[in-house]
Amino acid sequence: MASQHAVYPSLAGRAIFITGGGSGIGASLTRAFCRQQAKVTFVDIADEESRALAEDVAAETGVRPDYLPCDIRDITALQAAIETTRQRHGNISALVNNAANDQRHRIEDVTVEYWDDRMAVNLRPMFFAAQAVLPQMRELGGGSIINFGSVSWRMGTPDVPAYASAKAAAHGLTRSLARDLGVHNIRVNTLVPGWVMTERQLTLWVTHEAEKVIDANQFLKARVQPEHIANMALFLAADDSALCNAQEFIVDGGWVSS
Repeated sequence: MASQHAVYPSLAGRAIFITGGGSGIGASLTRAFCRQQAKVTFVDIADEESRALAEDVAAETGVRPDYLPCDIRDITALQAAIETTRQRHGNISALVNNAANDQRHRIEDVTVEYWDDRMAVNLRPMFFAAQAVLPQMRELGGGSIINFGSVSWRMGTPDVPAYASAKAAAHGLTRSLARDLGVHNIRVNTLVPGWVMTERQLTLWVTHEAEKVIDANQFLKARVQPEHIANMALFLAADDSALCNAQEFIVDGGWVSS
C-alpha cells in the first residue's frame, strides 16, 4: 500500500527550532519540517554531516534549514542559538528537544563526572531550551514544545542507567512544563521513539540476534524508521494537535513491554 502523508498548512512559514537536527532522527525532523515549508533552525555538533544535510534538504524542498553549530551542554551557546533564530526567523513556534546520546555504560564504570555529563546532554538542555523559547511563544500567543523520551527505561534496556534516568525524567519535565505553561496556550508533550533504525543503531546494536528480539516483541513487523518519528513531530507541532497536552506519544510499532 502506497504511503500518503499529511500537509500541515499551519506549519508553513513558522519558525521551528530542533536540537540534534543534523543526523539520525534529527535529520528526518529537519527534512520533514522543511517539506512543510517551515523556517527550520537546527543545532548539532556533527559539523560536516549537518552542512551536507542543509545542502541536500535545500535542493529537495526549496527551503534551506539554518544550521548553527552548538554543543547543547553549553547552555549559554544554546540560548544564543535560540536568540539568533528569533532574530533571523521571528518568534519560535515549535521547539523540538530531540538531541540525546544513548552511549552504553556499565554501572561499575559510571563516575560522578560521567553521570553529570549524561544529564548535561540528555536532560538539562530540554529545560533551558524551553525556558529560552517561553517569551517568544508568549508573544505568539502559544506554541508547542516536544520533548523526546525513550522506550529504553520501559523495556529494561541494559547498560544505560544514566541515559534511561534522564529519559524517564523527561516525562516528568513534560508534565510540569505542560501544567505551568498551559495558561499561555503552550502545549508540551513527550514523543517516545521505539527502536528506530538509524544508521547509528544499525551499525552498533541491530545484530541478527537483535532482529529476532524485534520480531518476537514488536506487534507490527515492519521496522520503525526515522521518518515515522518525524511524522508524529509534525502533528504535535501543527495546529491539528491544538488540545494535545502533557501526553506521551509512543511510536514503536507496538511492543510487548511498553
